[in-house]
Amino acid sequence: MSCGDPHETDCSEVLDHLYEFLDHEMPDSDCTKFETHFEECSPCLEKYGLEQAVKKLVKRCCGHDDVPSDLRAKVMGRIDLIRSGQAVPDSDVTASGSAD
Repeated sequence: MSCGDPHETDCSEVLDHLYEFLDHEMPDSDCTKFETHFEECSPCLEKYGLEQAVKKLVKRCCGHDDVPSDLRAKVMGRIDLIRSGQAVPDSDVTASGSAD
């Protein structure tokens, strides 16, 4: 998605890293670039607002459920594999390990 206007930070970069921005997982300098982009680009600002609203809704509706510790460990293990660039198995993280 692009608004068609030139920006210092391209729309595709902003949208590719939108959740990092929403989750405060990027350096302050990048946050400043994104904030500037949102001031200039109404389509990206609209997408940001929508994703922010969805994130708040999910937190409000699902934020109190306890995650089973074995599922959390499997998901975190898969995240670690992805971050390290290793191959990720095709099996479902929720699978119990038994063959069906």
